[in-house]
Amino acid sequence: MRWKSSDYAGWGRVLRASGEVARPERAAAVAQATADTPSPAIGMRRSYGDACLNDGGRVIDMTRLDRVLDFDATTGEIHVEAGAMIGELLATFSPRGWLPPVMPGTGFATVGGGICMDVHGKNHHGAGSLGQHVTEITLMTGDGPRTITPKDDAPLFKATVGGLGQTGPILSARFRLLKAKGDVMVVTERRVQDWDEFLHLLDASDATYSVGWIDATARGLSLGRGILEEAETGGGLVRPAKRGRKVPMDAPGLTLSPPVVRAFNAAYWRRVPASGRTLVKPVDDFFFPLDKIHDWNRLYGKRGFHQFQCVVPLAEADRLRGILEKVANSGLASPLAVLKRTGPGRAGFLSFPMEGYTLAVDFPNRTGAERLIRDLIRMAAEAGGRIYFAKDSVASPEAVRGMYSEQGQWLDEVERIDPGAAFATDLVRRLKLRERT
Repeated sequence: MRWKSSDYAGWGRVLRASGEVARPERAAAVAQATADTPSPAIGMRRSYGDACLNDGGRVIDMTRLDRVLDFDATTGEIHVEAGAMIGELLATFSPRGWLPPVMPGTGFATVGGGICMDVHGKNHHGAGSLGQHVTEITLMTGDGPRTITPKDDAPLFKATVGGLGQTGPILSARFRLLKAKGDVMVVTERRVQDWDEFLHLLDASDATYSVGWIDATARGLSLGRGILEEAETGGGLVRPAKRGRKVPMDAPGLTLSPPVVRAFNAAYWRRVPASGRTLVKPVDDFFFPLDKIHDWNRLYGKRGFHQFQCVVPLAEADRLRGILEKVANSGLASPLAVLKRTGPGRAGFLSFPMEGYTLAVDFPNRTGAERLIRDLIRMAAEAGGRIYFAKDSVASPEAVRGMYSEQGQWLDEVERIDPGAAFATDLVRRLKLRERT
């Protein structure tokens, strides 16, 4: 298999790597690479920080292994290669009345990446995480392919799902798609006045899909204002989604200056009538709104951006309010901030979700951002919460220690499968996740 030297980065474009990359098209090539030079597998690199980086080493780009191997139109069970993008599965199967069971905020995420992060979506409160729908995973080991299931190989399965790729490259997976009423979304939007109202609406919602955009610059009595979207699948005709536009260059620093962000957020909040409204949208418009802007990460300029995402227990909502207040007072937030209610569902030892509330905020990479995020991480830990490894780029080993109570069980399996740490990535090394404390 051919290896090619390459420079690459995570989606946030702050952390970068250089090394050799292979792009196999068949499982046999992955087997050869894993036997000769075991290396981490990567997908579309939609993780924001360094979870998909291996600076100075090799990585196997799995995106050419993207075939649907089997589909049962009666049960909705699909067998698909790890490099397939979740958005492509949505586009292929939603016209047939089926949706991927869990979808993150971008359709460019691959199935393999989604499993390694045990991604959650706008239906987590009801459907749980992606890994809970996976019935079978085929891993590439040094001895060849190995198929595992949550029933027969529970410890290894739980170390693989949400396990940051440390049990080896995923070749393929089986999971069951969800039956849908149609290939459009009926979306109800409500303008939310403040933090207390937002939590009340999230708690009271019985919608299958719900997500909140939050104005992370609003303070005082308006702290926590935003827009709540609740949605169900529906049938009927809807105009096609507009063709995506591409950001042609890195935006100048003033593009997301504090005055600009405050003005944009205020206008965006008011776009929804005070009485609310109901819209019919194409499925991809609802699930992947930012995907219409190709390379939108370039809007943050050549220095890139960070994202902070945490989840805290339901009982610690006041502490999460304190986190948002610190963000609002900093003047560093961008327009991209999301609030969701999460259920208890998680499938792996290092899976992110817990029953509670999750807040995600993007920050341009400018002076003060990293210091602020470290303070937010500390506040999340004090609330008994945890941060999302798929989004992190600044945490320290000390800051995340204790956030994941099953890390020891994860490490037991990882050390058994990969005793030489050949699959370690920059994130795993930075956070010392494979070191015993």
